Amino acid sequence: MAIELKKKQKFDLTKKEPGLKQVFAGLGWDTNTVNGKKIDCDVSVFMLGENAKVPAEEYFVFYNNLLSADGALRHTGDNRDGAGEGDDETVEVDLMKVSQEIVQILFCVTIHESEERGHTFGDVNNSFIRMCNKLNGNEICRFTLNEQFGGCDSLIIGRLYRSISEWEFEAMGSATGGGLSALVEFYT
Repeated sequence: MAIELKKKQKFDLTKKEPGLKQVFAGLGWDTNTVNGKKIDCDVSVFMLGENAKVPAEEYFVFYNNLLSADGALRHTGDNRDGAGEGDDETVEVDLMKVSQEIVQILFCVTIHESEERGHTFGDVNNSFIRMCNKLNGNEICRFTLNEQFGGCDSLIIGRLYRSISEWEFEAMGSATGGGLSALVEFYT
């Protein structure tokens, strides 16, 4: 049975699932149509070194770069409308391949063309991230965001990070403005 996390709660994935080598992050949300346009949320992943920066642009994984430089992360593609049940976008992570210079992996959701369309996370409901064992499909933990973030178009929803030889996950739920470009500027 999966553990439901609260905001800022940390969870040791490899203690829960000994021998865990591959995970996938399933992210989902329910969107609305605002100002005549369907809201388009996008998942982006920043693989960060000790200095909290991406060591090279190939460690920024998103809809235009689906594979990390070390081959450890693979974004499975862009879902433009959030339609349907379950995960809207997924990112597969091979924990054994993550470069040793990477200490944390941030999972972010941004709203495409938010400023032009007048869309914010105040218009997005039931956002979640779930970490699953890729080999057997078991959901290990889940974080469902219960906050509305009107005025914000960027959300850091969770992070994977190294803790000695273990991998842990932290539910974050930290929202900002400025879209994907502001996150790229901050982490590169």
